[in-house]
Amino acid sequence: MTQRSRTSATVPLDAISKAIIEQLQEDGRRAYASIGKAVGLSEAAVRQRVQRLVESGIVQIVAVTDPVQVGFARQAMIGIRSGGDLEKLADSIAELPEIDYVVITAGGFDLLVEVVCEDDEHLLDVLNNKIRALPGVLGTETFVYLKLRKQQYNWGTR
Repeated sequence: MTQRSRTSATVPLDAISKAIIEQLQEDGRRAYASIGKAVGLSEAAVRQRVQRLVESGIVQIVAVTDPVQVGFARQAMIGIRSGGDLEKLADSIAELPEIDYVVITAGGFDLLVEVVCEDDEHLLDVLNNKIRALPGVLGTETFVYLKLRKQQYNWGTR
Protein backbone atom coordinates (compact mmCIF):
# COMPACT_ATOMS: atom_id res chain seq x y z
CA MET A 1 0.00 0.00 0.00
CA THR A 2 1.25 3.45 -0.76
CA GLN A 3 2.10 5.68 2.14
CA ARG A 4 -0.85 8.02 2.29
CA SER A 5 -3.61 8.91 4.66
CA ARG A 6 -7.06 7.55 3.97
CA THR A 7 -8.33 11.11 4.10
CA SER A 8 -5.90 12.52 1.53
CA ALA A 9 -7.99 11.63 -1.53
CA THR A 10 -8.23 14.62 -3.86
CA VAL A 11 -10.33 13.10 -6.65
CA PRO A 12 -14.07 13.49 -6.00
CA LEU A 13 -15.90 10.18 -6.17
CA ASP A 14 -19.14 10.49 -8.08
CA ALA A 15 -21.55 7.59 -8.54
CA ILE A 16 -19.83 6.46 -11.75
CA SER A 17 -16.35 6.38 -10.19
CA LYS A 18 -17.75 4.40 -7.28
CA ALA A 19 -19.38 1.96 -9.71
CA ILE A 20 -16.04 1.56 -11.53
CA ILE A 21 -14.29 0.85 -8.23
CA GLU A 22 -16.88 -1.79 -7.35
CA GLN A 23 -16.41 -3.43 -10.76
CA LEU A 24 -12.64 -3.56 -10.20
CA GLN A 25 -13.08 -4.92 -6.68
CA GLU A 26 -15.03 -7.83 -8.15
CA ASP A 27 -12.37 -8.46 -10.80
CA GLY A 28 -9.27 -6.29 -11.09
CA ARG A 29 -8.64 -7.67 -14.61
CA ARG A 30 -12.07 -6.76 -15.93
CA ALA A 31 -11.82 -5.15 -19.36
CA TYR A 32 -12.49 -1.42 -19.61
CA ALA A 33 -15.10 -2.11 -22.30
CA SER A 34 -16.96 -4.45 -19.93
CA ILE A 35 -16.79 -1.91 -17.12
CA GLY A 36 -18.00 0.77 -19.53
CA LYS A 37 -21.09 -1.27 -20.40
CA ALA A 38 -21.86 -1.76 -16.72
CA VAL A 39 -21.50 1.92 -15.79
CA GLY A 40 -22.65 3.60 -18.99
CA LEU A 41 -19.34 5.02 -20.25
CA SER A 42 -17.08 4.42 -23.22
CA GLU A 43 -13.99 2.26 -22.86
CA ALA A 44 -11.78 5.36 -23.21
CA ALA A 45 -13.69 7.24 -20.51
CA VAL A 46 -13.34 4.29 -18.12
CA ARG A 47 -9.60 4.06 -18.88
CA GLN A 48 -9.18 7.78 -18.04
CA ARG A 49 -11.14 7.52 -14.81
CA VAL A 50 -9.23 4.43 -13.69
CA GLN A 51 -5.94 6.18 -14.45
CA ARG A 52 -7.00 9.19 -12.32
CA LEU A 53 -8.09 6.89 -9.49
CA VAL A 54 -4.75 5.06 -9.57
CA GLU A 55 -2.66 8.25 -9.84
CA SER A 56 -4.52 9.83 -6.91
CA GLY A 57 -3.88 6.78 -4.71
CA ILE A 58 -7.57 5.98 -4.26
CA VAL A 59 -7.20 2.69 -6.14
CA GLN A 60 -4.39 0.17 -6.51
CA ILE A 61 -4.62 -2.62 -9.03
CA VAL A 62 -2.42 -5.46 -7.82
CA ALA A 63 -2.25 -9.23 -7.76
CA VAL A 64 -3.13 -10.39 -4.26
CA THR A 65 -1.20 -13.53 -3.43
CA ASP A 66 -1.33 -16.17 -0.75
CA PRO A 67 1.98 -15.51 1.05
CA VAL A 68 2.47 -19.19 1.92
CA GLN A 69 2.15 -20.21 -1.73
CA VAL A 70 4.88 -17.76 -2.78
CA GLY A 71 7.42 -18.66 -0.08
CA PHE A 72 6.43 -16.60 2.96
CA ALA A 73 5.45 -19.12 5.60
CA ARG A 74 5.22 -16.72 8.55
CA GLN A 75 2.87 -13.77 8.95
CA ALA A 76 2.25 -11.84 12.13
CA MET A 77 0.62 -8.70 13.48
CA ILE A 78 2.90 -6.73 15.79
CA GLY A 79 1.56 -4.27 18.33
CA ILE A 80 4.07 -1.53 19.12
CA ARG A 81 4.16 0.85 22.06
CA SER A 82 6.07 4.05 21.40
CA GLY A 83 7.49 6.90 23.42
CA GLY A 84 8.12 9.26 20.54
CA ASP A 85 6.71 10.75 17.36
CA LEU A 86 4.20 8.17 16.09
CA GLU A 87 4.11 9.43 12.52
CA LYS A 88 7.90 9.40 12.22
CA LEU A 89 8.07 5.88 13.68
CA ALA A 90 5.23 4.68 11.43
CA ASP A 91 7.05 6.06 8.38
CA SER A 92 10.30 4.35 9.41
CA ILE A 93 8.55 1.01 9.88
CA ALA A 94 6.66 1.39 6.60
CA GLU A 95 10.01 1.52 4.78
CA LEU A 96 10.87 -2.04 5.85
CA PRO A 97 10.26 -4.43 2.94
CA GLU A 98 8.75 -7.11 5.19
CA ILE A 99 6.01 -4.77 6.43
CA ASP A 100 2.82 -4.63 4.37
CA TYR A 101 0.48 -2.76 6.74
CA VAL A 102 1.05 0.05 9.23
CA VAL A 103 -1.65 1.84 11.19
CA ILE A 104 -1.48 4.35 14.03
CA THR A 105 -3.97 3.30 16.69
CA ALA A 106 -5.52 4.32 19.97
CA GLY A 107 -5.61 1.88 22.85
CA GLY A 108 -3.07 -0.59 24.17
CA PHE A 109 -0.73 -0.14 21.20
CA ASP A 110 0.37 2.97 19.39
CA LEU A 111 0.97 1.13 16.11
CA LEU A 112 -0.16 -2.11 14.55
CA VAL A 113 1.99 -3.51 11.76
CA GLU A 114 1.66 -6.64 9.68
CA VAL A 115 4.81 -8.49 8.72
CA VAL A 116 5.28 -11.17 6.05
CA CYS A 117 8.38 -13.33 6.51
CA GLU A 118 9.94 -16.44 5.04
CA ASP A 119 10.09 -18.28 8.38
CA ASP A 120 10.39 -17.80 12.14
CA GLU A 121 14.09 -16.92 11.90
CA HIS A 122 13.26 -14.14 9.45
CA LEU A 123 10.48 -12.89 11.76
CA LEU A 124 12.90 -12.84 14.69
CA ASP A 125 15.41 -10.84 12.64
CA VAL A 126 12.79 -8.28 11.59
CA LEU A 127 11.45 -7.97 15.12
CA ASN A 128 14.77 -7.84 16.96
CA ASN A 129 17.12 -6.14 14.51
CA LYS A 130 14.80 -3.86 12.60
CA ILE A 131 11.66 -2.93 14.57
CA ARG A 132 12.92 -3.00 18.17
CA ALA A 133 16.13 -1.24 17.10
CA LEU A 134 14.21 1.86 15.96
CA PRO A 135 14.30 4.94 18.21
CA GLY A 136 11.04 5.40 20.06
CA VAL A 137 10.03 1.73 20.26
CA LEU A 138 9.28 0.97 23.92
CA GLY A 139 7.81 -2.50 23.51
CA THR A 140 6.22 -4.94 21.12
CA GLU A 141 3.77 -7.81 21.22
CA THR A 142 3.68 -10.27 18.35
CA PHE A 143 0.56 -12.14 17.23
CA VAL A 144 1.64 -14.99 14.94
CA TYR A 145 -0.91 -16.00 12.31
CA LEU A 146 -1.73 -19.70 12.43
CA LYS A 147 -4.30 -19.77 9.63
CA LEU A 148 -5.87 -17.04 7.55
CA ARG A 149 -9.64 -17.58 7.40
CA LYS A 150 -10.79 -14.45 5.57
CA GLN A 151 -9.19 -11.58 3.72
CA GLN A 152 -11.25 -9.56 1.29
CA TYR A 153 -10.96 -6.27 -0.53
CA ASN A 154 -14.48 -6.00 -1.94
CA TRP A 155 -16.19 -3.83 0.67
CA GLY A 156 -17.51 -1.50 -2.03
CA THR A 157 -17.82 2.27 -1.67
CA ARG A 158 -19.96 4.70 0.28
